Amino acid sequence: MSETTASSPEQAAAKPAAKPKAEKPPAIEELPFDEFITTHYLPALTKAFGKQGVADLTLDFGNSQVHGVWAQGLRQFTVYFSKADINAQKAFSCADGGRSPSTIEPFLIDERKAPLDLLVFGVIQRLTAQKWLSSN
Repeated sequence: MSETTASSPEQAAAKPAAKPKAEKPPAIEELPFDEFITTHYLPALTKAFGKQGVADLTLDFGNSQVHGVWAQGLRQFTVYFSKADINAQKAFSCADGGRSPSTIEPFLIDERKAPLDLLVFGVIQRLTAQKWLSSN
């Protein structure tokens, strides 16, 4: 007679249970729009401006727009989001001398995705082209 070895319930219970996969937190760009802007984008812009020698930057966020002012209110920029989505169409404007912006131009139009670093780099690059930042 041959014995068959069947697993008893006790033996099955002794086996370690499969570990559930730890869920990765969403990428910061997948966070809700308002949370992404206030928690990540505004601080990243502040840091990037600081590296350019701008110490008096004030940033405001509302109505799907990020508005920055510095140089004692003489220089300003706005990043416009067409809707509450960082990958939606964006526009940019800037003005100096305390005037209102005269032109609103497309911003990062060739990019399908807009990660945090690119959104920050785009603003710094655009204002560097204006020769407004100290690294010029």
